Amino acid sequence: MQSPEQSDSGKSALREFVETLLLTLVIYVLVRSFLFENYRVVGRSMDPTLENNQYLAVGKLGYWLHDPERGDIVVFHDPRDDGRKLIKRVIGLPGEVVEVRNGQVLINGRPLDEPYVLAAGSYSYPPTKLAEDEYFVLGDNRNNSSDSHSWGTLPRKAFIGKAWFSYWPPRLWGLIPHQNYEGVP
Repeated sequence: MQSPEQSDSGKSALREFVETLLLTLVIYVLVRSFLFENYRVVGRSMDPTLENNQYLAVGKLGYWLHDPERGDIVVFHDPRDDGRKLIKRVIGLPGEVVEVRNGQVLINGRPLDEPYVLAAGSYSYPPTKLAEDEYFVLGDNRNNSSDSHSWGTLPRKAFIGKAWFSYWPPRLWGLIPHQNYEGVP
């Protein structure tokens, strides 16, 4: 037969375990809701920068504090299917005129240097002025990507976050390379 003290210590240990479990769950939900999300790359649209089945951590908080920038690799809700998520690179920013002429991207009439592209696109896209809440996104594998050149501009509200860290497979572990375009149009 247990003494009252043993019974109380058993209840206390169980209570601590349940409280710890609940706190862990609350922290997990808060982190997943506001700070980070994991994402698995599906397909080859971001070759050579990202690989099919590569797993990434996506920072969600950053875009609450500032807008996406040219060169960012972003995860967003597919504008044609809100339940699906895609990953592409930000090319055109609000207020800019974006054009693709024979595979060469032009921003406000000036060519954009894109050393990360697998191969130039085999398409053109007419000059389009982006509205104040619109972005133009393209995959790095231009000829194998469903992106703004095929379905149009992306509204700001579709963004989930910026890809910042690769954690699988182990050989790709590390920070995601983003192109820095300071001083470009």
